[in-house]
Amino acid sequence: MSNIRQERVTYVHHWTDRLFTFKTTRDPGFRFINGQFAMIGLQINGKPLMRAYSMASANYEENLEFFSIKVPDGPLTSHLQKIQVGDTVLIGTKPVGTLIQDNLLPGKRLYLLSTGTGLAPFMSIIKDPDVYERYEKVILVHGCREVAELAYADYITRDLPENEFIGDMVRDKLMYYTTVTREDHVHQGRVTDLIKSGKLMEDLGLPPVNASEDRFMLCGSPAMLTDMVKILEDLGLEEGSGSTPGDYVIEKAFVEK
Repeated sequence: MSNIRQERVTYVHHWTDRLFTFKTTRDPGFRFINGQFAMIGLQINGKPLMRAYSMASANYEENLEFFSIKVPDGPLTSHLQKIQVGDTVLIGTKPVGTLIQDNLLPGKRLYLLSTGTGLAPFMSIIKDPDVYERYEKVILVHGCREVAELAYADYITRDLPENEFIGDMVRDKLMYYTTVTREDHVHQGRVTDLIKSGKLMEDLGLPPVNASEDRFMLCGSPAMLTDMVKILEDLGLEEGSGSTPGDYVIEKAFVEK
């Protein structure tokens, strides 16, 4: 298993009965671009069981961080949700993924649209100084069913703006917008509906979506991705890739098991 390394769990935090975060040690040779994912797993019944997980840590941080859903009968997450500090987690050595800056054409505003644990790669990206060099505004949108599922909210609003290295850029350029669908909250409704109606941009004082100035990264539920792609393409935006940069990119490797 030369393509899989063993790392030790250094931190576990359960946000709700459905969501948790964990950190592991990081091999010095494991390098990735902010926004990428790796195969993460456990040894189960003598065999490695692996799933795709985006790194929530930035590529310069000492530990690796992951944000996971809990599925009671999920082949992997039913076991993974029980890990404790000191346990061993398997991590694939080849990070990949489409949610990287170079897959997008230059623009003025970058929208990071996420639902649920789809927030993970954007936690990596909003800690990347390069993203603030490239855009006038970075808009992080996180949609969940309940307020308690808005993980990392305190970190994004309180801690990140005070970061000694990128705090100034965060305060100047990062806009954070949360919305829930099943409870009262300052913003309510599906991310797709808020974009399509223009309410999200209106709430933030931003202009309507413009194909020549706005760039999008999408990570979340399959339904959100499908609906959002149609909305963006109807507005004239085109999907980007490693070979042909475009106006938006999506991540399909979404962990639900």
